[in-house]
Amino acid sequence: MDSGFAGYHPCIRMKSTAKSLVLGLALVFGPALGCGGGLDGPRDLTDNTAGTAPTSTAGSGMTSTAGSSPLGSAGSGSLGGTSSSAGTNSAGGAAGSTSSGKPCGPAWMAGTTYAEGSIVLFEGSYYVAEFENPGYDPVISTYFWEPYTCTTAGAGGSSSGLGGTGPLGDSGFDDFVTEALFNEMFPDRKAFYTYQGLVEATRHYPAFAATGSTDQRKREVAAFLANVSRETGELVYIDQIQKDVLCQPSAACPCEPGKSYYGRGPIQISWNYNYCSAGAALGIDLRARPELVSQDATIAWETGLWFWMTQSGAGNHTPHDAIVGDHGFGETIRSINGDVECNGGSSEGVTSRVNFYQRFCQILGVPFGENLSC
Repeated sequence: MDSGFAGYHPCIRMKSTAKSLVLGLALVFGPALGCGGGLDGPRDLTDNTAGTAPTSTAGSGMTSTAGSSPLGSAGSGSLGGTSSSAGTNSAGGAAGSTSSGKPCGPAWMAGTTYAEGSIVLFEGSYYVAEFENPGYDPVISTYFWEPYTCTTAGAGGSSSGLGGTGPLGDSGFDDFVTEALFNEMFPDRKAFYTYQGLVEATRHYPAFAATGSTDQRKREVAAFLANVSRETGELVYIDQIQKDVLCQPSAACPCEPGKSYYGRGPIQISWNYNYCSAGAALGIDLRARPELVSQDATIAWETGLWFWMTQSGAGNHTPHDAIVGDHGFGETIRSINGDVECNGGSSEGVTSRVNFYQRFCQILGVPFGENLSC
């Protein structure tokens, strides 16, 4: 890979997750740890030595240890992390509108702050936020939520069939990045990472690149593409090179016999519990069929956006909220890789992500904003 950024090597990291609240259902996988663990920094891609796997300790759920053996991978391994239940995440305003009909929104997430006008899917029905609220249950908190009729009639309103079950909104991403520009940004990308798949995936998360000012929207595009570039070697890697099983079974998320949960896709979703959580949010059984993330471009992009929009990982904000809340690009790094790169971790990893971010900001013609590093 000649990315133009010397010293870049993809690698794996591992994160533990406490709980993901998806469609109003709590899935408990064990207590969160401070850093989230993991590996990053320069790696020899020919070294496939297994790193330290998570260990189970009595009464403590799953622990994730940052081992020292390199794992060549398609980027930096598993993310997942935890959904904030303290109301620190932000849906950032109403969902985008469909090409015809009323706007549709993503699945409701407990603990997510919803602005007035936000539209969510909850237990098969849509609701609109009458007032800003910190993720109140749409059925219980009827003062804050009203039932909403959401339609997707018109051209382009259908899903690929595998990329989630909710109606689609408009993509804010293609307001700023055309297919021609995308190809210029990633001249060496694998054909798997299609522009069409990315645009389709963003329609399942219509608040992405559609929240806040024009500068905030452009910065979110730049920040997402920068982190994805770091994870995949500029969209070259699809799967983690060292294909370990990576499964910590639980009653809520057992391991499917014969399946592995190594890193796949643009944000390298890894570990069974992250496949379970992402699959529940997207309406796909990724626990039973994790290979779909490597086979369907839209699903692959959706798993990356699932983390970006709903998971705070090792940080205090979802990456989406870090940008639209003007907390800075550095906070997206913290959410994705925690102390593995931040707070004196891998300076090479941070520098690589910041370089990508600045490059994409320049292409999009937007100031970088504050707090680039973590």
